[in-house]
Amino acid sequence: MSNFVLSAFADEIDMDLKTQMDILEKHDIHYIEMRGVNGKGIVDYSLEEVKVIKEKLDERGFKISSIGSPIGKILITDDFGPHLELFKHTLDIAKILESKYIRMFSFFIPENESPDKYKDEVMIRWHAFVKAAEGYDIVLLHENEKNIYGDTAQRCLDIMLAMNCNYVKAVFDPANFVQCNEKTFPDAYKLLEYYIVYLHIKDAVYSDHHVVPAGYGDGKVKEILSHLNAINYKGFLSLEPHLGQFEGLKNLEVNNKNNMAQSGPELFAIATNALKEILNDITKGGQIS
Repeated sequence: MSNFVLSAFADEIDMDLKTQMDILEKHDIHYIEMRGVNGKGIVDYSLEEVKVIKEKLDERGFKISSIGSPIGKILITDDFGPHLELFKHTLDIAKILESKYIRMFSFFIPENESPDKYKDEVMIRWHAFVKAAEGYDIVLLHENEKNIYGDTAQRCLDIMLAMNCNYVKAVFDPANFVQCNEKTFPDAYKLLEYYIVYLHIKDAVYSDHHVVPAGYGDGKVKEILSHLNAINYKGFLSLEPHLGQFEGLKNLEVNNKNNMAQSGPELFAIATNALKEILNDITKGGQIS
């Protein structure tokens, strides 16, 4: 029996929470990596508003796998003070939503400049995150992402080693590594294996970096999941289809040039079915949560 638990960035279905839950139920998915809901990012809500969202989730039996926060998605040269305060607010949101994880990044690097130039500042800021999270019983998940300091596996590892903290771990995103021309498996995976506790499921191709359903690109998603299944991995596979535009994407991407049609239930179904085909194959029909 597989220990994979499916979750999803439901804002790629629709921004309306009820619609998100309706579609996820059809796919037998009962966890959400909450990023955008009811018209704005989850981190932009007051704590009282978040409590109302939690009530709606509870009514339908949905849980939060992770807060899909934008923390760390500012320029490394931007003022850090307000961003640190937003992170502290996000910690309180995670507590209300009973989320074990907060997804985070390691800051956009100015165009045409070396990430190494800003390594010390990245680490200073991440140490501030670690300090602020003390006592919250939360795990800070660093996601590899294009254009940030931690875009390569080696620099992701730099962060893990520098933090040396049992509540700083890694999200592994195959598509993002492909978009940075990294070899996902075994290279990037093996370098970060000790720290990986969560996966984002999307794929991409090296030729022009466009995103495709899992198994249709160069991210070696099937190989990665086969390996995880073999070692009895227990954790979330969070669908992040990125097969089209969705409300809020422009606030998360630099130089976004994705001109595909609006994402929604149909494209989400394509992404979900592609993942389930892989899982059914590698688990030989074993149950998936």
